[in-house]
Amino acid sequence: MNSQLPVLAVTAGDPAGIGPEITVMTVTDPAMRAKARAVVYGDPAVLERAAAISGLQPTIHPLQDPRQAGGDPGVVDVIDIGQVPQASQIAFGQVQAQAGRAAVVAIERAVADALAGRVDGVVTSPINKEAIWASGSSFLGHTELIQDLTRAQATDTMFVVGNLCVFFATRHMSLAQAVAAIKADLIEACLHRALTALRVFGYPEPRLAVAALNPHGGEGGHFGREEIDQIAPAIGRVNATLPPGQPAVAGPIPADSVFHLGLQGQFDGILSLYHDQGHIATKTYDFDATVSVTTGLPILRTSVDHGTAFDIAGTGKASPATMNSAFLAGARFTACNERIRQQYGRTQP
Repeated sequence: MNSQLPVLAVTAGDPAGIGPEITVMTVTDPAMRAKARAVVYGDPAVLERAAAISGLQPTIHPLQDPRQAGGDPGVVDVIDIGQVPQASQIAFGQVQAQAGRAAVVAIERAVADALAGRVDGVVTSPINKEAIWASGSSFLGHTELIQDLTRAQATDTMFVVGNLCVFFATRHMSLAQAVAAIKADLIEACLHRALTALRVFGYPEPRLAVAALNPHGGEGGHFGREEIDQIAPAIGRVNATLPPGQPAVAGPIPADSVFHLGLQGQFDGILSLYHDQGHIATKTYDFDATVSVTTGLPILRTSVDHGTAFDIAGTGKASPATMNSAFLAGARFTACNERIRQQYGRTQP
């Protein structure tokens, strides 16, 4: 039966952080391996050290072909990336070029195998931006690197918590910049991409809502006019394009209630207008179960949504809870792979 389970490529992340530890803990968990086979992309020496720190004694089993991954939780199948022959070369909790290079190579190898169909999805552990820059990479982070490797035209972050998906109109910019960026054209484009992503990831008739920007949705313009001048017109234009019978996009709905309504099942997706609006809502509700999915890629990619935790790396204090959630989400969304390829498939060799 295990041979019929999907294969997930799990990148070990920055070896100076908690990535290898939470990776080993996740892929040796029988509950995780009941959902998918796993092959880790990293250095065997780093994974052996991580296992010892975590109080585990799995067999580290190098593979040449990830399709040979087995189902035994006592075995960690590994694609050896050949970057850190000895774990002692990497000090915990420090930015190191060698560690950054290991993180990048793991991603490159996993993505290549996903594009070739040798794995069914990629689950990524945390990396450190300074470390990958020190290694010579110019990418801002995971998503930008994977977008380049897959030649994807555009990507979005979709948070998944339970059955609710949260999208972001703006992300890594100051709050003042984000407010200035809230224009009708931006909202309209985001809504179209969010509706497409919801259909791709298993919601054939998506119920999507838009969070308001201002308190109480602007109170008819008394607390701000963005809802009247930008957000509502964008929603109206999108709704005019929807096929008959499809639920209309709702909103703008005050942010202090729309996420609650979504978590209660009234909506499948919510468009958050800025980074913390959506992050605070989902992570306060369930930090460990909030998973990041990158939409727009021709492959499935899920990820933890936390950093390398340099302060506790190597101490045995790391929790695999968020990695477990990312792994389970990866297993869940492998059922969407055909739609992912059809919608976001590569147009260039």
